[in-house]
Amino acid sequence: MPELPEVETTRRSFAERVDGSSVKAVRLGKPLRWPLGCDPASLVGQPVGAAQRRGKYLWLPVGPGGLLMHLGMSGSLAFSEQPGDPGAHDHFDLVTTRGTLRLTDPRRFGAVVWSCGLDADPARKLVAGLGLEPFDPAFGGEHLHRALRGRRVAIKQALLAGDIVVGAGNIYACEALFGAGIDPRTAAGRVSRTRCDRLAEAVRRILAQALELGGSTLRDYRDAHGMAGSFQQHAAVYGRAGEPCPVCGTPVRRIVQAQRSTFFCPRCQKR
Repeated sequence: MPELPEVETTRRSFAERVDGSSVKAVRLGKPLRWPLGCDPASLVGQPVGAAQRRGKYLWLPVGPGGLLMHLGMSGSLAFSEQPGDPGAHDHFDLVTTRGTLRLTDPRRFGAVVWSCGLDADPARKLVAGLGLEPFDPAFGGEHLHRALRGRRVAIKQALLAGDIVVGAGNIYACEALFGAGIDPRTAAGRVSRTRCDRLAEAVRRILAQALELGGSTLRDYRDAHGMAGSFQQHAAVYGRAGEPCPVCGTPVRRIVQAQRSTFFCPRCQKR
């Protein structure tokens, strides 16, 4: 599933190119997770602004409102001056005076939804439960420690929930917990303030590194230029079960938490 680094990399790859254009046509393919919510013809002729991101959602201003986009489990956005005929998995085209923004989604869990604004429904409902952005100055050890207080769920699951901080998807949660030296099975409410400081710093550092590397490509993720990410090649523990820990040499262990693979070093990461 595309996570924050992949979504932000996608945004950066087309935001400037589409900003200042206007809509020439809208094409809908097979139904996505939610209906568009407006007549596609009503978007024709409307100006397009600069794409923004909130969590794993992209917000593209169009005329008096905008389009809230989500890549789902396997979706990707591509921007091209000459995109060619749509394929079987191409379910949305926004044709502008600068080129075409196309959503490709084999599993159709993604979405493109019209809303009058991010603070208006349906967009408001979809983003209302999101936690802080990891690079928000308000996100730090104090915020993390306060938000985790009383939670019995494992710390990795608390990170994945997205209501405390957005962007720490499965790969990045594993890497951040390794960087902070915290066992992923530790009860969230037991993580001390000192370790919360280390974990918040690790989340920011790992996500910043992932952004520099264009995110992670494990299956079919590409940005709007068609480029793959390379963070997975630099992961310390994720996907490296049985390999030596880069710090102590202990074999990396794999367990399953809430049907997701978790990778960690049983020696470096303490409960």
